[in-house]
Amino acid sequence: MAVWHTTKPLPAGMRVAGPWEPVAADQARLLVDVTTADGYGRPVIQQEIFDETLAVIASARAFIVLDQFLLNDHRGALERNSLNPLRPLSRELADALVAARQRRPTLRVLLITDPINDVYGGDPSTEFARLEQAGVDVVRTDLDPLRDSNPAYSALWRLAVRWWGPDGRGRGWLPNPMEEGPERVSFRAWARLLNFKANHRKVLIADDGGTGLVGIVGSANPHDASSAHSNLALQLRGAALRPLLESELEIARASGWRGPALPAPAAGATTLARAAAAAPAGPSGATAGAGDTAMRARALTEGAIRDELLARIAATRAGDRIDVAMFYLSERTLIGAMLDAAARGVELRLLLDPNKDAFGHEKSGIPNRPVASELVAKSDGAIKLRWYRTHGEQFHTKLVMVRHDGRVWLTTGSANLTRRNIGDFNLEANLALEAATSAPIALAAARYFETLWTNRAPAGIEYSADFGTYADPAQSSYWAYRIMEASGLSTF
Repeated sequence: MAVWHTTKPLPAGMRVAGPWEPVAADQARLLVDVTTADGYGRPVIQQEIFDETLAVIASARAFIVLDQFLLNDHRGALERNSLNPLRPLSRELADALVAARQRRPTLRVLLITDPINDVYGGDPSTEFARLEQAGVDVVRTDLDPLRDSNPAYSALWRLAVRWWGPDGRGRGWLPNPMEEGPERVSFRAWARLLNFKANHRKVLIADDGGTGLVGIVGSANPHDASSAHSNLALQLRGAALRPLLESELEIARASGWRGPALPAPAAGATTLARAAAAAPAGPSGATAGAGDTAMRARALTEGAIRDELLARIAATRAGDRIDVAMFYLSERTLIGAMLDAAARGVELRLLLDPNKDAFGHEKSGIPNRPVASELVAKSDGAIKLRWYRTHGEQFHTKLVMVRHDGRVWLTTGSANLTRRNIGDFNLEANLALEAATSAPIALAAARYFETLWTNRAPAGIEYSADFGTYADPAQSSYWAYRIMEASGLSTF
């Protein structure tokens, strides 16, 4: 049971590697959410992602497809332990969708989400009920067909617990894992949670008010407790979104959605088979006729993200640079590839979350602190590392930039660099973009990273701290991380 469900064929809609599509300079935009604090501990917040998300929803005329991991108003212990105020993102998003449907009754809205928002049936969402009443198709992702990242536990769950009947609301006796309060959920809800699998995507794709597609793919959740997190997203227009749109529809159908086909331009989307066949074999495979000044983009999901990352890193040589800003870093093949690149003379800079804050609770620093210590020690200091200064919130960004041969390749989206996220276990979605170093989007990404890395900010604000601030060279932490990563007995 454990072996089969760890290696079984992937469901439809997973491991998408879309074809490279040309992108004009005004069709790509980096969206930034940054939270920090000044010298007096007062929050300094910049938020663009959900402001632009609401604008895309308001401009749609034919259809909206969203896939959001966390969409709820749970706040955990953050009211007393985080930067305030928290933004009611879940209500803002739901209000925008309801208003869009009221303005245009023919507008089709499909919301795909993770069952964690209903606490796996233990605490049904009243927000989802409101959306369904307004005519939004709400689909809870069926996670059972996904591969098991925690096979030792999940095999037992499939054999002995999965077949139990559904529980009614209010019949539980265990604390709600999503919220501190008097609410209780069932053992069955907790049993599902411990599978540690998720639809972790954060995707919005809609018509642009005309005949084209517009999308936002990033790391931000419309989740009240996550509203103070630092995040990054890429807003994109054009054909590069089509394989990702079709992937979302495949996932919805596999989870029980039986809605009719979406209106154009979605009806003209390329099939997944055509997208895979058209994809270049490696990082050097350019669209025919593309020159050095061309910008292009593609959609990547799940294991295709890892494949592209490894190919890009392997192609680097002395004088190239790799910049990483990441919430979680633990995947062993990527760690090996980074060490090999450093040995070739590639400049690597890593800006990581210290893994100390989790919705008002203190974390152990695993995996980032032992991984960072390993990378710095094994590269003899060639790999440079800094920590984002968090104050109760998280540095939730997922960004990799590779500068090679006068061009920049970057990817951002939902995927952490962990076995679960890029090993074909969770559902993940990224966009990759390649451009000249002088392109506006490349300059914006470089400016973002340099600001956080060098603390280029108004006086009294420091975004990042030296490596020694949170370094953890302890062998106990290192082997704890290695066991957790290999076995899947972890939340990262």
